[in-house]
Amino acid sequence: MSILSWIDNQRKLKLLNAPKYNNTGSDTSQGLWTRCDHCGVILYIKHLKENQRVCFGCGYHLQMSSTERIESLIDTNTWRPFDETVSPCDPLEFRDQKAYTERLKEAQERTGLQDAVQTGTGLLDGIPVALGVMDFNFMGGSMGSVVGEKITRLIEYATQEGLPVILVCASGGARMQEGILSLMQMAKISAALHVHQNCAKLLYIAVLTSPTTGGVTASFAMLGDLIFAEPKALIGFAGRRVIEQTLQEQLPDDFQTAEYLLHHGLLDLIVPRSFLKQALSETITLYKEAPLKIQGRVPYGERGAITKLREEQVRRLTKSPTKGQYQEFITEFKHLLGVLSNETTEFDPEMFNKALDLACGSNTRLDWLNDKADKCHIRPVFQ
Repeated sequence: MSILSWIDNQRKLKLLNAPKYNNTGSDTSQGLWTRCDHCGVILYIKHLKENQRVCFGCGYHLQMSSTERIESLIDTNTWRPFDETVSPCDPLEFRDQKAYTERLKEAQERTGLQDAVQTGTGLLDGIPVALGVMDFNFMGGSMGSVVGEKITRLIEYATQEGLPVILVCASGGARMQEGILSLMQMAKISAALHVHQNCAKLLYIAVLTSPTTGGVTASFAMLGDLIFAEPKALIGFAGRRVIEQTLQEQLPDDFQTAEYLLHHGLLDLIVPRSFLKQALSETITLYKEAPLKIQGRVPYGERGAITKLREEQVRRLTKSPTKGQYQEFITEFKHLLGVLSNETTEFDPEMFNKALDLACGSNTRLDWLNDKADKCHIRPVFQ
């Protein structure tokens, strides 16, 4: 064996025996360098992240992870995530080259996320907002039942609390592994946005990044009161080749780009990534201070701000009367019942359980507040 062969064998042996390191919080890219998708320039990933993944050579906006976008938009230490534990299942037992459950597990291990969206609240230049950010690294940002549920819960929470909603879209469309269940999310999110925008009179801003296609474009991505986009972002419904074959025409070179859509009136503004936070801040401030705003109302019977996770925590707490937190919870709930009934009464366990079912039940209505429904369901304009 030659010395070169021995060195090569030792190098391979060292790589095989090296401990596997998997840090979900670190960059998911392989190696230290990457190539710009537009001009082909070799870029150092550390410097690229510091520049918000904008190419130094041509200014092209490369894809960002959802965590990086949250860090660039939300003030430090103000992010409060929602529904982190909600994970998709396999209702259709779908299988192509791999089982759907295997694809989900691989994507979750690679990205550190449960599904293709992160939702939560935070401060954007000191302004409280509800933010949802889609992650294209998780199965192409496809919209499944969990993505639809998390975005709907975020919108409903923002409606109850009077917060503006910002959704950063990056998706290949509906998730085919969930079939009709994924298509149902389009209607569910659109219905929640209707209440938020037209009933509660609150602001919704859609930020379109590359790529935004398919069912996402056909639903909430194009329903914003204001629609922003990044430069040269790919935005469309069907693919370019499908449209050309259908129309039997040659499409322009810039077809389905942000600039083309802005020229034809489908976008309101193209904002470079480095100015996006400032643009959102000034837009929300302008909305907040606009005169002659109409006061909105949340329709009677809408589910409150309690989440599934919080509901489960409350139910477990009520089944553990020996805990110290139980008495504190009972005291606060008694005070709440006294405020709602305008009287102070002794604690009644039956009344407590009934009130808890009314508060947490998804199909119940607060019939005992009928006479105060108008007063209790008024949502003031955003302060």
